[in-house]
Amino acid sequence: MNRLLILIWLVVASVSANGATPVEGPVILVFGDSISAGYGLARVEQGWVALLQTRLKAQEYGYEVVNASVSGETSAGGLARLPRALALHQPKIVILELGANDGLRALPVAQMRANLLQMVDLSLAAGAKVLLLGMRMPPNYGPEFTAQFVSSYSDLAREKNLPLVPFLMKDVALSPALIQGDGIHPNELGQPKLLDTVWPTLKPLLNR
Repeated sequence: MNRLLILIWLVVASVSANGATPVEGPVILVFGDSISAGYGLARVEQGWVALLQTRLKAQEYGYEVVNASVSGETSAGGLARLPRALALHQPKIVILELGANDGLRALPVAQMRANLLQMVDLSLAAGAKVLLLGMRMPPNYGPEFTAQFVSSYSDLAREKNLPLVPFLMKDVALSPALIQGDGIHPNELGQPKLLDTVWPTLKPLLNR
């Protein structure tokens, strides 16, 4: 086996071991939970992250989207996974959509915010721009908890000077026709609404 074949084999083996394939162009890393993972959808192509890739290509932005979202993920789980994802994909933009599962489990808001802050700092240190996607809790969690939860995103965005989408589900959450039977996750009709909510805040980052 000559040296060229050995080199090709090593590259292929490295890609296979990492569970990833090479991408062309700068990377947008979407790092979220089931809302971004496309939970409950019949096809992954229906999810808002896949729709984002389609829009980017249609408008000739040249970015490649890597969806590293995991259903059920908490901010602590995301923090544990993020360093490897940053090293593997070397993104130019990180879209951070985590915290909802912390809230639904009534985990301490201060700890969630601290985890998000560490993820933001890791992403910035890796040379990526960060877009923060906020979530909200149902009112039955009580006014104090829900207020603290919401403000954790806005406070973090202000502290780190980050672009923020205050509530990813703003055009979906109160529309039963756009929600799956579990009453939580957007269905295929709701996915374009999620993208349209993210796009105006993401678009300026694409041109920098």
